[in-house]
Amino acid sequence: MTDPLTTGATIGILGGGQLGRMLSVAAARLGFKTCVFEPGGDCPTSHVANYHFQASYDDADALRKFAAAVDVVTYEFENIPTAALDILEGLVPVRPGRKALKISQDRLTEKAFLTDLGLKTAPFAAVDDTVDLAEAMAEIGLPAILKTRRFGYDGKGQARIMSEGDAAQALTDMAGQEAILEGFVAFTHEVSVIGARNTAGDVACYDPGENVHKDGILHTTTVPARLTTAQRTDAVLLTAQILNKLDYVGVMGVELFVTAQGLLVNEIAPRVHNSGHWTQQGCTIDQFEQHIRAVAGWPLGDGSRYADVVMENLIGADMERVPEIAKEPGTALHLYGKAEAKPGRKMGHVNRIIRG
Repeated sequence: MTDPLTTGATIGILGGGQLGRMLSVAAARLGFKTCVFEPGGDCPTSHVANYHFQASYDDADALRKFAAAVDVVTYEFENIPTAALDILEGLVPVRPGRKALKISQDRLTEKAFLTDLGLKTAPFAAVDDTVDLAEAMAEIGLPAILKTRRFGYDGKGQARIMSEGDAAQALTDMAGQEAILEGFVAFTHEVSVIGARNTAGDVACYDPGENVHKDGILHTTTVPARLTTAQRTDAVLLTAQILNKLDYVGVMGVELFVTAQGLLVNEIAPRVHNSGHWTQQGCTIDQFEQHIRAVAGWPLGDGSRYADVVMENLIGADMERVPEIAKEPGTALHLYGKAEAKPGRKMGHVNRIIRG
């Protein structure tokens, strides 16, 4: 247990996207300053953070200056270069810690970690070449999906294998990267739990949300999710199990498949998560404030849900609908300040309060 940060302290954020933007807003509400480290200029976080270090993640001098300017470091995306963390860890607390990043950055490592905990996942096997792929398909069966082990998100770095004739192209799509073959899972729907753990080891989880994807990108999250009482309890307990095993500090997203055989863990994300945006209108303490509280060494807040909510991502041309959405009652817009709407680019989201 470390001393909690006091008002006026500075929280460093690695990454300048929309998650960092919303973390900065939450930090400001609690009287903290924020400093973002982001190579790109005019990024969403820089619009609201107190300071912006615009430098490359391999700029050692800039990283040291960044560390000297902040009291704790957190991050809004997983794929932070190892060398950058090596520098920062020796100078300032980094929360969540290195272990969670190492596990989540590699799908094979992640699946092994989860199964070692006794949790269920899709069947999987490592694939480095055509021989590995043939053996994996024979073991797991088809259809299956081949994924890069690292750097895949929003449906990128994935190729479906419906029959043996698809195998060669799928391996080519991996572009020489290490891969993992995962068997298809017969699931009724996907849910996710947003959990938090602070420096004292206290754990709090939000109600599970039900997710719908389009073109590999999250489209909507609805709370409450369609779950039995037992399933809801299991989802929260396994999230707490993961958080405690990692000695985690911060907010984590845990994606789950609902199947006839129980809940299967799809993946974990060691950061605030897209599927937790509904908490901004559904809870007194949203996921962003909860994360700031955790990394600052504060008590966790009350994350109980007081409203039913549907969160919808606004992607690309969806921005054309903003004037009409803004007229809708019971609706809250959250726009990210990105200059250009592109296909597949997350531009904002909308939370709709659903009344009975």
